[in-house]
Amino acid sequence: MSVAIRADFENERILAFGSVDLVAFTGIGTAFDHPARLVKLSNATDITLQFSNDGINGKFCLFPGESMIVDLSSNKTIEAGFYLEKTTRIFVRAHPNVAVLPSSGFISLSVIFGETGY
Repeated sequence: MSVAIRADFENERILAFGSVDLVAFTGIGTAFDHPARLVKLSNATDITLQFSNDGINGKFCLFPGESMIVDLSSNKTIEAGFYLEKTTRIFVRAHPNVAVLPSSGFISLSVIFGETGY
């Protein structure tokens, strides 16, 4: 029986600054293809952005040039881990308190997932 877990990356998701809206949330690429063990979000724009996992409600913000790494379960087994489920999609908009659109940059989203049998 193999107990090793191999970490792998999904393709990076990028959203250009011109796709960010003042009111509506815009999806950052597609939904996750695998349960996410680790997620990295980077705001390489020039304004504060608000993020959501349902496309309706703001959940957290990132200031200009800020990144966030969410390590959900990199030290857990596949069976006992804590994950963002497959099909999760992350959305973004200009933060409501900013009331301006970004004029440069992009948003980057990276996902690391685990597979057993290695």
